Amino acid sequence: MKITFYGHACFGIELNNTHILIDPFITGNPAASHVDIDQIKADYILVTHAHQDHILDVEAIAKNTGATIVSNYEIYMYYTAKDLKAHPLNHGGTFKTDSFSAKYVNAVHTSSFPDGSYGGQPGGFVITSEEKSLYVAGDTAVTMDMKLIPMTTQLTASILPIGDNFTMGVDDAIITTDLVACDKVIGCHFNTFPPIEINVEDAKKKFERAGKELIIVEIGESIEL
Repeated sequence: MKITFYGHACFGIELNNTHILIDPFITGNPAASHVDIDQIKADYILVTHAHQDHILDVEAIAKNTGATIVSNYEIYMYYTAKDLKAHPLNHGGTFKTDSFSAKYVNAVHTSSFPDGSYGGQPGGFVITSEEKSLYVAGDTAVTMDMKLIPMTTQLTASILPIGDNFTMGVDDAIITTDLVACDKVIGCHFNTFPPIEINVEDAKKKFERAGKELIIVEIGESIEL
């Protein structure tokens, strides 16, 4: 499983010759100005919720790649109205392909499109292939619902927001590792805007003191799980 960070909460996941893109917000992020969205591969675009900093480039990339957008019913309706391919989910439901499955799980947040229209209930995804499983929390507070995940899935890693203010911060992300029974965390949703600026080195030290691992991937760089 190869994971590429495109900034903020956007990741590309390559597994079994399939390309998954999560929450594309690239062209509006000055820190990701070196990323060319026309070069991004996507068979599927998974969207956690409808806020602009998670959907800004969905339409452009979906048109460019022909990707299927996977999200809640309201987001599905929004994009099918634009003649884009999409698949609807709701919480507890699983989208299945030959190469991976993606279960839509609870997130505690809000969800609205940039025009103010309703974006359905926010969520996260548990993405599972034959050998690896990845929890993409989306924008969320820490919640006891996270304890349900390890009841059915042994996670390889989790992608968690750590920027605080709009989501959980570092301390709650550490709590989340216990709830989901996974000590390996890839951090996201930090240092994009002033309200979510953090000291990354301090965050890493907090994780280390707790016996956990916080992985910070530079924008445009990739890691292998």
